[in-house]
Amino acid sequence: MAKPPTIPWYGGFFKGVSQHARDRQAASPPPRVNRQPLVNVDRPYVVDSQMPAPDNPNRLRVLLVDDSRERRAGVERALAEVGCEVIGFVSGPDDLVQRVQSADPDVVIIDIEAPGRDTLDSLRSVQSSAPKPIVMFTQDDNGETITRATRAGVSAYVVDGISQKRVRPILDAAIERFVQFRSLSDELAKTRAELSQRKVIDQAKGILMRQRGMSEDEAYKAMRSLAMSNNKRVVEIAEGLIEAAKLLI
Repeated sequence: MAKPPTIPWYGGFFKGVSQHARDRQAASPPPRVNRQPLVNVDRPYVVDSQMPAPDNPNRLRVLLVDDSRERRAGVERALAEVGCEVIGFVSGPDDLVQRVQSADPDVVIIDIEAPGRDTLDSLRSVQSSAPKPIVMFTQDDNGETITRATRAGVSAYVVDGISQKRVRPILDAAIERFVQFRSLSDELAKTRAELSQRKVIDQAKGILMRQRGMSEDEAYKAMRSLAMSNNKRVVEIAEGLIEAAKLLI
């Protein structure tokens, strides 16, 4: 059997939305209501005020990165169908880091044909200053590009077409992966800091042991007592001792 042709992810969205709409109409035709379209392409942040806000605690706030004005309007409608609210758009010239910091989304979605170096540099800046889960939908299946995107902080890299019902699970999985990665990174940073502090304290204890003839336990107790009386951490006292010893050499 011939493999059906793949379509862009947003194309899959449109197909899913159209079928969903037809199914609903066939089951129970909705009443006709005169109102403006939900999505206004000229003013993408404005929605129909007659429509009540959805009460969904699991609704995801999305920052969408897409240079195509026409395409992103359709993507916004499709994301709404899977419990996502697009809270802002970012195009090529925009400062992605600043937009992420100001919007504070739950997830950043990037819809792009092929991520270039500038895009990946922006993602690295985001992850270093305002880390967020990032999902990239693209047509570029090059292995090197995937590696660079992952190293830049992309939580999920999706190539070619997907069905609409798979979008939300992909976003949820990307967010969970991001949370786990951040937790591991924080634990690793904490462990490294503790090892570094222990090394400094051990060095300071050695200085006291040589110059004052103290035992290791006595040297540590002396630093701890000085730290408590000065409302400082032991490592801060140890750093001061090391600097003072350098001046006496």
